[in-house]
Amino acid sequence: MNTALILIIGIPLIEIYLFIKIGSQIGAFNTVLLILTTAVVGVAYARFEGFNTLKSGIAQLVKNEMPVYEIISGATLAFAAFLLILPGFATDFIGILLVIPLSRKILLNRFIKKNKQRVKENKEFIEGDYEDISEDNDKKI
Repeated sequence: MNTALILIIGIPLIEIYLFIKIGSQIGAFNTVLLILTTAVVGVAYARFEGFNTLKSGIAQLVKNEMPVYEIISGATLAFAAFLLILPGFATDFIGILLVIPLSRKILLNRFIKKNKQRVKENKEFIEGDYEDISEDNDKKI
């Protein structure tokens, strides 16, 4: 089964389950209030971290270095803000993990390490001979 299809079906089911469980414990009004609070506070903190990442990226550019981590971190923060805006406890938890700098760095390092191994394993080489048949090679100036 396609991973995207599993996510499209699975995430709302998990969120509905958590809404029912948490709502039965703390009440419907408190559940809605908690969802709205995590969205507002989470997006505000993601914005703050985004500005910090932007400052760090500019500092890297001033040093004539490519701000690779800052670019990836900025994209991760945008995704985290999106997750925090979505109503639900599971998406809020993942979004908060991505907003916090320490956990974001750990998750990004794991992701990068896993993808480097995948790239190394999937390298394929095609061997062959070639011959230059352009007309410029025949003319001697």
